[in-house]
Amino acid sequence: MLKLSEKMKKNTAMGTLYLLPSRLGKGGEKVIPEYVLPILEEIEYFIVEHPKTARQFLRSIGFKGDFNRLAMEIYDKRSEAEIIYTMLEPVEQGKNAVLISEAGCPGVADPGSSLVSLAHIKNIRVIPLVGPSSFLLALMASGLNGQRFAFNGYLPVQAKQRISAIRQLEKKALNGETQIFMETPYRNNALLNDLLKNCNPEIRLCVAVDITLDSERIQTKSIEKWKSHIPDINKKPCVFLLGVS
Repeated sequence: MLKLSEKMKKNTAMGTLYLLPSRLGKGGEKVIPEYVLPILEEIEYFIVEHPKTARQFLRSIGFKGDFNRLAMEIYDKRSEAEIIYTMLEPVEQGKNAVLISEAGCPGVADPGSSLVSLAHIKNIRVIPLVGPSSFLLALMASGLNGQRFAFNGYLPVQAKQRISAIRQLEKKALNGETQIFMETPYRNNALLNDLLKNCNPEIRLCVAVDITLDSERIQTKSIEKWKSHIPDINKKPCVFLLGVS
């Protein structure tokens, strides 16, 4: 059995797992802090959802490393547990690694939590880097209760189950807990229509579109007022919030 001092030496020889939020759309790289780039320039092991878009993102924030020298491991929602387990072996051997989500924060409505959980089990240091979180930015700008809120991720795809979920979220929202949720962009209009048809006319709905992009638009209105002008948000990254002011 290793003595405590020997365990500490072993742990300090390990690398670090950095978590890097990605831009929320083309043009959104301006919100990535400058301090991130020097960290990335020293790392040659990246864990990403899609290598092509990861390379595009890195170039967009000024990364000048040689991609031919980098190792890029693919980690997405289809990755099996056995594969995920081996991904941290280079970090255990002393290499630093970066986990990059396709958009927003790794592990938040995106793959990543299983890998981060494994890092903690292995006593690997985990450092989250600063970057955009769509649902937190939407909450900040919504004017709804930021003291009590719940992030619900994506709602059910089937209309019947989605409407049932909306009604449950509405009850929680009317009790003062802001409810935050998302949808795949091409189903945004269907979700918005379900909200307008099934929610209390007085409850407030925030629709936050294209967050951090030049086309960003964040508005909070009652359901009744939204009905007088229904926006077309098809195929636009969007966050929805239900609540009371």
